[in-house]
Amino acid sequence: MRFHAALIALLASTLAFAHGPSRLKANETVTLKASPDVVWAKVKDFTQLQAWHPAIESSTATAGSEVGSVRTLKVKGGGEVVEKLEKISDEERSLIYTAQDGGALPVTKYKAWLTVKPAADGGSEVEWRSVFFRVDQGDYPAAGKDDDTATSTIRKVYTDGLTNLKALLDK
Repeated sequence: MRFHAALIALLASTLAFAHGPSRLKANETVTLKASPDVVWAKVKDFTQLQAWHPAIESSTATAGSEVGSVRTLKVKGGGEVVEKLEKISDEERSLIYTAQDGGALPVTKYKAWLTVKPAADGGSEVEWRSVFFRVDQGDYPAAGKDDDTATSTIRKVYTDGLTNLKALLDK
């Protein structure tokens, strides 16, 4: 009996170290003077991220802003990101999309939510959040493919986009 208990304890302790990388999160929010309807009209078009995000050169999409549409974003300075629209709701002013692995971002299994809500002061609050894993799934990720790089890159994408959205709509 003691042998079995010791064996179970040994196996449990080795499994604790074999779980791989943790799921990461990013979340950025901005408040705008513009109404939620005005902001939502700008951000809901799945084909036009380049109209408000300064890092995107161009975008093509297979089915416009319909669920299932796949857009290919050309990033200024090189690289592409391919994303699929999973859900969109005018009533909730929200959309959910996923990114295919292997794009210009140092992440994998990426899923994001973009939501526009009324702000307390009568303007809008835009929240952009996501969950993902770093691109290097090993126990000792290569430089530039670690948790900090993945998280800081996604946060920069969000802050750059939301800052520019605010500049465009709060004129």
